Amino acid sequence: MPSKNKKPQVSDLSALLKGLNEAGIEFILVGGMAAVAQGAPITTFDLNIVHRQTEENIKKLIKFLKSIGAYQRRPDDKVIEPNDRDLQGKGHVLLATRFGPLDVFATIEKGRGFEELLTYTVEIEFTGFKVYVLSLKTIVALKRESKDPKDQYRLQILEETLHQVSKKTTENS
Repeated sequence: MPSKNKKPQVSDLSALLKGLNEAGIEFILVGGMAAVAQGAPITTFDLNIVHRQTEENIKKLIKFLKSIGAYQRRPDDKVIEPNDRDLQGKGHVLLATRFGPLDVFATIEKGRGFEELLTYTVEIEFTGFKVYVLSLKTIVALKRESKDPKDQYRLQILEETLHQVSKKTTENS
């Protein structure tokens, strides 16, 4: 019996981002793509979001996830589709979709969720939509506290990007 658990041949993270917006889902873009959106020269292969955990938003998110064939990324071939309970919890759900990997977080470092992070975002226009993106300054601060080797590796690049962006902003003022 063939497995449904097949990875997409090519990731289209912009299609994921556009789909989330078109579905009216409230979220904050975090992780590598948030840094890239603010000029960081790093590579990322997934889209990471923190979603607002309201009943209505979770319903929209579940509907969207079903429409893109989302299922949990697992080391075996078992196909588990996300459900309301997964998205109401405080953890994170790592998904494969037909557009590529999507990681849906309830909270990130220090238990910060959508409401706590909203004041640390910038709005970036993306294909006609406004997207809340965790600010580069906040990303750098979180990476400085992280013990993850991948975060430490990227920290110098993110700090330099923040320095260059701040310098450019000062020069244009």
